[in-house]
Amino acid sequence: MTRRFRLGPWLLALAALALLAFPAVAGKFYQQLFSTIMIMAIFAMSLNLLVGGAGLVSLGHAAFFGLGAYALLLLSPAYAAASLWLSLPAAVALAAAAALAIGLLVLRSSGVYFIMATLAFAQMFFYYVTGAKWLGGSDGAYIYVKPDAALFGLTPFRLADTRDFYYVTLALMAATYLLLHVLRYAPFGRVLRGIRANEQRMRALGFATFRYKLAGFVIAGALAGLAGYLDAAQFGFVNPDLFGWRQSGIVLMMVILGGMNALPGPILGAFALVLLQDFLADATRHWLLPMGLFIILAVLALPQGLSGLALRLGAFARGEARGA
Repeated sequence: MTRRFRLGPWLLALAALALLAFPAVAGKFYQQLFSTIMIMAIFAMSLNLLVGGAGLVSLGHAAFFGLGAYALLLLSPAYAAASLWLSLPAAVALAAAAALAIGLLVLRSSGVYFIMATLAFAQMFFYYVTGAKWLGGSDGAYIYVKPDAALFGLTPFRLADTRDFYYVTLALMAATYLLLHVLRYAPFGRVLRGIRANEQRMRALGFATFRYKLAGFVIAGALAGLAGYLDAAQFGFVNPDLFGWRQSGIVLMMVILGGMNALPGPILGAFALVLLQDFLADATRHWLLPMGLFIILAVLALPQGLSGLALRLGAFARGEARGA
């Protein structure tokens, strides 16, 4: 009898255990760095719901990331903490509402026109915030106190504590992954992949493709707002660059680098890109050149992204298991 061996779940379990144990061996700096990576992983997973799920390439996804961050600014008193349990759902809801309004317009286009329409909306937010003095203008604004997690007189964790913030971010990244895993294998996710493959055929089969794309766009926007909220909570600072095309380009690069066709792909892309950037920035002032060369070589050598390596390793391991 052939023994089946699946490497993917074992790698995921090993990675989860490593992340859980990481604060025990890492200092404050690396805990903050990994928190940043996990925030970007949430952001990348949200975009991959559009790119890898429905085939919708967006260059304006940073609009929802920025809205989530600025929502925390608006909900935070001047020198006091906002309630985490009120401000976080409000930030996610604001990003979802904006995604609904924008999606109703941009999803009527496709291809390069969709790319340019999403980019245009993000740039509208960017220029508005840049000129809005009540939002700090081009200089940005500070959030002096991190959100308070107190509930009914009890404080289960403190976001001001680096380790607590790390574990909260890890839990939210895991929850995002599980949500997208459920959606991927639910009928909703299968319809989205059908739309990516051939939208006209799905429409001919009776599926309201516009509604499915809009629902995916709203979910992706809400998750991007979650990432933006965490980014603002971690750094205590927001500025118009959060809406910029560069932010959208970076997260799209993470999706492509990690692999669009596998759920762990955006997470791998976020870890690889941020860690490589941190290493090269310490090694040389001209780190953008080797970074660009690495990305080009990775895309050429790994058409399926870094997650393709895991697939190859899994296929090799299954072959060894059959031969055993």
